[in-house]
Amino acid sequence: MLSAAYSAGICGIDGFPVTVECNQKNNLQGFELVGLPDLAVKEAKERVRTACQNSGYSFPYSRITVNLAPADRKKEGSVFDAAILTAIFHSSGVIHRDVSLEKRCIVGELSLSGNLRGVRGILCMCVAAKENGFREFYAPAENAAEAAAVEGITVYAVRSMRELVLHLNGEQTLDPVSCNREAFASGADRYREDFYDVRGQAMAKRAMEIAAAGGHNILLIGPPGTGKSMLAKRLPSILPPLTFAEAIETTKVHSVAGTLPEGVSLISVRPFRAPHHTMSPVSLVGGGINPMPGEVSLADNGVLFLDELPEFPKTVTDALRQPLEDRRVTITRANGRVTFPCSFMLVGAMNPCRCGYFGHPSHKCTCKPEDVKRYISRISGPMLDRMDIQIELPSLSYEEISAPAGEAEHSDVIRERVTRARTFARARMGEESDVFCNAQLDAAGIHRYCEMDESASALLKTAYERLGLSARGYDRILRVARTIADLDESERIGAAHVAEAIQLRSLDRKYWG
Repeated sequence: MLSAAYSAGICGIDGFPVTVECNQKNNLQGFELVGLPDLAVKEAKERVRTACQNSGYSFPYSRITVNLAPADRKKEGSVFDAAILTAIFHSSGVIHRDVSLEKRCIVGELSLSGNLRGVRGILCMCVAAKENGFREFYAPAENAAEAAAVEGITVYAVRSMRELVLHLNGEQTLDPVSCNREAFASGADRYREDFYDVRGQAMAKRAMEIAAAGGHNILLIGPPGTGKSMLAKRLPSILPPLTFAEAIETTKVHSVAGTLPEGVSLISVRPFRAPHHTMSPVSLVGGGINPMPGEVSLADNGVLFLDELPEFPKTVTDALRQPLEDRRVTITRANGRVTFPCSFMLVGAMNPCRCGYFGHPSHKCTCKPEDVKRYISRISGPMLDRMDIQIELPSLSYEEISAPAGEAEHSDVIRERVTRARTFARARMGEESDVFCNAQLDAAGIHRYCEMDESASALLKTAYERLGLSARGYDRILRVARTIADLDESERIGAAHVAEAIQLRSLDRKYWG
């Protein structure tokens, strides 16, 4: 007897439909699983057999052949368990033969007791199911709220195979799971850190606001204790709230990686990732035998903070170049290739030397000149060129640290200005544009949208010649100047905007020149 159920697999963060075909012959006994399964899928035979018996059903005494189609695509993980047992039940009559399994996608790992366990990447699979015309999606109860974020498909939470069988046979009804959009919106601005807590550093705060408004990468240089990490941790709190589409993409990455916090079905705040400097290139950009997202992808639509930037191995910092430019990373392995999104803001923080006090007005630096040069040179020219904004943080005086907050602004006030600037830029580029901030402008976009008046053009020409800027440096100054003009809601870039943008890129001449 031939039957088929339907499930879904994952490649990168993209799901794909899988047809689970089951054929039974009553004159033989055995259980074969084909269709390019990996070891975890092959082990499903024992999980399925035991789960069937512990669910109160007899496992068929026959020759069972299960094919996972398309047969030429690698199948990984335990996500197909529930669909395999469903196909066996349907072919043997436990699930009534007149019950149609078409347009029903079933995913989940089986425990030996017959209960369904949660799996990684459930959101990606639900998106694929909807795109391929499925109307119902059956997910483990642990993951169902995550899958319910996808509109246009009915999601059911399944706790056990017996519960699923009763529902399909019409003997018991499962209630659909819905997504609480209001809860998502209310949690979109929940940040523990606030810029109100930062004392002094007015110029650095201004630089962070410009970086947030344009999505620019920023490098913070200063001695220990000047607030570099404090400012970086508060950057997500002034970024515009995540849109629902961004939240779906970000959640897909974390779902595949298995890093979704417990009880969270949809990420509502922008990610902030701060990996240690002992990390490897693979942990940064992703990889492995079965490629998994790295830190650059886990920071998608958020902030990647690299503290003590010169302490990172050169292989790690150099690996950032391509993701910073393309905003996606492609990992190629022998069995295929996957692409992960990585549209993030990079914040680097570093001391001016190993001891941290080079150029300090009151604290003596203990480093030799050659040691200072060697330490600074760990940041390569191409990497430095990709930092749109470079800002130096001076040490704070006692009066600045002990002064009351006074007129210090809360993050939500700054975020309003940042959101207005992005809205202003978005209106200029059009709603259909795939560019969401000025940092994403390509050469054609810079030529089209970065229109300067005569005084601004003359000032930038002088700076280009005297500072020996590269073509990339020229473009990045224009992008930053465009963002500053957006904060002023000015259609044209003026001399004051260019002057401030140049000032925010001057440290490479002081430390690396």
